[in-house]
Amino acid sequence: MARLIGVLGGTFDPVHYGHLRPALEVMQRCGLDELRLLPCGVPAHRAPPLASAAQRLAMLQRAIAGQPGFIIDTRELERPGPSYMVPTLLSLHQSYPDDTLCLVLGEDAYHGLPSWHQWQRLFELSHLLVMQRPGSPLQHSTELAGRERRHRIADAGALRQMPAGGVLHCAVTQLGISASTIRHMFEQGERPRYLMPDPVIEYITSQGLYGSHGRVV
Repeated sequence: MARLIGVLGGTFDPVHYGHLRPALEVMQRCGLDELRLLPCGVPAHRAPPLASAAQRLAMLQRAIAGQPGFIIDTRELERPGPSYMVPTLLSLHQSYPDDTLCLVLGEDAYHGLPSWHQWQRLFELSHLLVMQRPGSPLQHSTELAGRERRHRIADAGALRQMPAGGVLHCAVTQLGISASTIRHMFEQGERPRYLMPDPVIEYITSQGLYGSHGRVV
């Protein structure tokens, strides 16, 4: 039987509970067999990360230590050039030809899909699991509206009935945490405890990342 593999990309600069808690809820509620976190190598639509690839990888390792089902996948860090999701999904299909891929996205990313490289192919290569804020209205661009009507599914059980193309909106706990806010807190010498795992905080301060220089209180 094909496994359901979740795929969650991001710069993780730094990783925090706003990434981790919704991802865990999607994995549990959609019955994913595993969720692969893919740190982005070279972002195609945003400024380069402040932390190096090695540092972002080290933070992720500390953040998910001991969490069953969470796996770090480094293929985007190892691939030169901008990190585009379509080549990543193609690579994952080569690695796991008998399994079903589920691309996990936040609402903002989903609404912005038409700006992605070869975005239409995403529906051929994976299901799309959209992390939705509870009670938020569904808003779709004209380009997405037709695909939403054709591809939307209402139940996670349908993910195992077809190889790709389903769009499932998953209500998750949305935490108002941003990486930019956390970086600013470190710069100001503030300790962002309860916003991210303590081992990640300790690593950031030990490395002097984001202007912390060991002076976080």
